[in-house]
Amino acid sequence: MGLTDIKARIAKAETDAGRAPGSVSLIAVSKVQPLDRVEAVLEEGHRLFGENKVQEAAGKWPAFKERFPGVDVHLIGPLQSNKARQAMELFSAIHSVDRPKLATTLARLAQELGRCPELFVQVNTGEEPQKAGILPADADAFIAEVRGLDLPLAGLMCIPPVEETPSLHFALLAKIAARNGLEGLSMGMSSDFEEAVALGATHVRVGSAIFGERSYG
Repeated sequence: MGLTDIKARIAKAETDAGRAPGSVSLIAVSKVQPLDRVEAVLEEGHRLFGENKVQEAAGKWPAFKERFPGVDVHLIGPLQSNKARQAMELFSAIHSVDRPKLATTLARLAQELGRCPELFVQVNTGEEPQKAGILPADADAFIAEVRGLDLPLAGLMCIPPVEETPSLHFALLAKIAARNGLEGLSMGMSSDFEEAVALGATHVRVGSAIFGERSYG
């Protein structure tokens, strides 16, 4: 597998779902990947990447951005409020807005900096206690709160429970987005992105299927 294969599969999934070609953005998840693997994907022409941690991204992407114009990096992992300023300077989108305190911090920094990345609210569709995200029952109120802070809300994000059918969670996220007039749906990973595309994903997050298995050693 690799970048070309994943792009072909996304294109087929778009066609099968009756969606316009290119309506799904592929986020190549480069967290914990060796720099040579990331560089190889950049050399292939890909320009949209996802990172889980602010610190790792800060050590990796400024140099790559100088060498490869047009690179966009999205934060797809949890964000601590005390890292919010650095995140706003590093990333063009943040997919993990998951609590009022973080939204308020981002709003304050947006006023101060005069700009803000695109934001996605993370919804804990599986209501898992160990996982970040707004509970589905609280999502409408939190979306209204984020909009009330004049933040650029692009859509919603979810990470389904590993042991459950992902399509049920993708459908729930799409339903919450639709009733709130949101188009962005960040959902789907290496094992289930085709299902996500079928259910309306605008951003899929694929790592190991592009780069190879991660080594955390």
